[in-house]
Amino acid sequence: MDMKLEVVVVPVGDVDRAKDFYTSLGWRLDADVATGENFRVVQMTPPGSPASVIFGTSVTSQTPGSAQGLHLIVDDIDAAHDELKRLGADPSDVFHDEGGVFHHAGTDARVPGPDPQRRSYGSFLSFGDPDGNGWVLQEITARLPGRLDPATTAFASAEDLAGALRRAAAAHGEHEARIGAEDPDWPDWYAQFMVRERAGIELPT
Repeated sequence: MDMKLEVVVVPVGDVDRAKDFYTSLGWRLDADVATGENFRVVQMTPPGSPASVIFGTSVTSQTPGSAQGLHLIVDDIDAAHDELKRLGADPSDVFHDEGGVFHHAGTDARVPGPDPQRRSYGSFLSFGDPDGNGWVLQEITARLPGRLDPATTAFASAEDLAGALRRAAAAHGEHEARIGAEDPDWPDWYAQFMVRERAGIELPT
């Protein structure tokens, strides 16, 4: 049986302030329902995300601001930083972890700048909402093997697809240089590259 994580509850102290903040980041408002003064549910979805967040009144007993390490995945950490800054989210500088695997809690072991080899999964930035809930952006450009089913590979947004096309174009240019000729079947090659990269399996050469 599939079990899909679709909703994360985020504890906030001021529902309207939180709604305004996430709206300013371009998140989609899916629902804002109140059944009385003491119960209100707001659901919002980040651009391109299959999962949403819920916050509101009497939807959680967690302390406002106590949600930490909520991860958003992007394929260009520098572009994401610039966009968040433009939208007023006050993001941290891009960083990588000194251990090179994931990242430590809080700001421990942060090393300025993206991963030196720009490895997928290795570059981060962080920002907080008005209540102090902590978000982390992680750059992923190629998935580890087995992380996605190649039979159901999909792209979450036009920007996501465009990034995959750019990477395929660069790799295909190297492919044509290796074979010493133009590749008339480049659409097939692009498709193989994009699906395999997304699924984390061996790329075409």
